[in-house]
Amino acid sequence: MDQNQQKALNALESFILLSKSATSPRSAADLVTQATSAPNTFVFAELLQTPNIAALKTAPEELSSYYTLLEIFAWGSWADLSSNPSLPQLSDAQSQKLRQLSLLSLATSPSTLTYKHLLTALSLPSVRALEDLVISTVYAGLLTAKLDPKSKRVDVSSVSPLRDLRPGRVPQLITALDTWDTRCVTVLNDLEAQVLEVKQKALQRRRREERDRAVVDKMVKLAREKDEKGKAGGKRGAQDVGPLGGDGHDDGQDDGKASGRTRGTKRGGGVIKNAAKRMMG
Repeated sequence: MDQNQQKALNALESFILLSKSATSPRSAADLVTQATSAPNTFVFAELLQTPNIAALKTAPEELSSYYTLLEIFAWGSWADLSSNPSLPQLSDAQSQKLRQLSLLSLATSPSTLTYKHLLTALSLPSVRALEDLVISTVYAGLLTAKLDPKSKRVDVSSVSPLRDLRPGRVPQLITALDTWDTRCVTVLNDLEAQVLEVKQKALQRRRREERDRAVVDKMVKLAREKDEKGKAGGKRGAQDVGPLGGDGHDDGQDDGKASGRTRGTKRGGGVIKNAAKRMMG
């Protein structure tokens, strides 16, 4: 429960106890005046339900109007008071409180928070009176708001739950909450469907990337294998040809043998020439 609401209920408790002794219509009417004038009482539904206060509905008109007045303080507005001239005259404290409670109801709609609308709805004589009312309501903890003189608006950010529910409002609230619940479920279902779609697309993208990666890896592997085979074939060809070409035999050895034969031939030719010279001499 909100702290301000609990405070208001505690303030009302003493008047609920006093209502037990308010057995006459006049004493019950006086109790209504006291309760609506007290500084911290802002909720009145429980007081309306007490037997002696409820009995005011069947009292003479000059006293039954106090029950109507208490209903206005519970869930009505300043406009309700203005439209019913037969109601009791309010004190300054009562007028201030009813305007504050009416401001809480008006604060639920941004369109009603212009200076022009509030001045009319609360029957205030000037902008300064309106600003003083807003400031007093804020200091009382009934709402959180800022004045915007430039735009001539009251910017409300939060409102204390200090208005009682008008009879018959509960079924309407239940219907409104059911509608809101249905809308929330629809939005949640849409969000879940979108999340599922995003997950499915992410899964498909990951699988596609894995397939593409596998294809690339396979192509790289085949290219490496082909390159390795090419290198191995080049090494075998070099071994067959030998380091200096030909059929792989040692050409150095063959050259040595040929050189030996040449030198032998030269030496043999010299011996024959010398023998011929001796025979001729």
